[in-house]
Amino acid sequence: MSANPDVGLVREASRQILAGGSAGLIEICLMHPLDVVKTRFQIQRSTTDPNSYKSLGDSFRRIFRTEGLLGFYKGIVPPILAETPKRAVKFFTFEQYQKLLGYVSLSPGLQPSTLAYARQIIKKEGLGLQGLNKGLTATLGRHGVFNMVYFGFYFNVKNIIPVNEDPTLEFLRKFGIGLLSGTIASVINIPFDVAKSRIQGPQPVPGEIKYKTCFKTMATVYQEEGILALYKGLLPKIMRLGPGGAVMLLVYENTYSWLKENW
Repeated sequence: MSANPDVGLVREASRQILAGGSAGLIEICLMHPLDVVKTRFQIQRSTTDPNSYKSLGDSFRRIFRTEGLLGFYKGIVPPILAETPKRAVKFFTFEQYQKLLGYVSLSPGLQPSTLAYARQIIKKEGLGLQGLNKGLTATLGRHGVFNMVYFGFYFNVKNIIPVNEDPTLEFLRKFGIGLLSGTIASVINIPFDVAKSRIQGPQPVPGEIKYKTCFKTMATVYQEEGILALYKGLLPKIMRLGPGGAVMLLVYENTYSWLKENW
């Protein structure tokens, strides 16, 4: 009697979801401090402000001095809750689309809890695009553009560069391609990231909403601050999502292989 094919499909899907979730969780825990620094850079509007960060090193020193080590992990609960299942679904969906469509080469310390913040936002501003879902379009653009470049570049280039029999060189091959994938995707999608930070962050004038929609925010930032303002926080973003992208793909592939052999 043949085995039920549905059991095999469920098991395969479970491996992909578990491997993707594990990859996302590890990447967030390792790279979150750089995300904090990136966001701080993106929401500051003037380098003449005495409170603004002067450089990447200055931001790390000041955050550590004024907020302590835990300052670099502020706000980590929402990305863990959101990104872990999201990346599980992301890797699972990618694997399914790849099968469905076939392979196509393309060129300080204590703070209110996440739940308390969510309740506060809902109570004050509601669930809509000016409340808990503020910045939704910019977020969709940020993730959509990033994933398109990230997955497309990694899996195409990985198939072009030959596999190396030496385990160390093979690791470096995959890590290098993942690093480049995350870096290129970060450079391309950062204007959406800046728009998201401006929409969701504090507004210049209290009580007055200046940044409302994704593309209008990009246009306003460009007109008032110049093209380079749309790339604020690029260095910490690359430092996070370059190696972070490599870590995530390597963790996914190794976890998936282990689950395939042992489960």
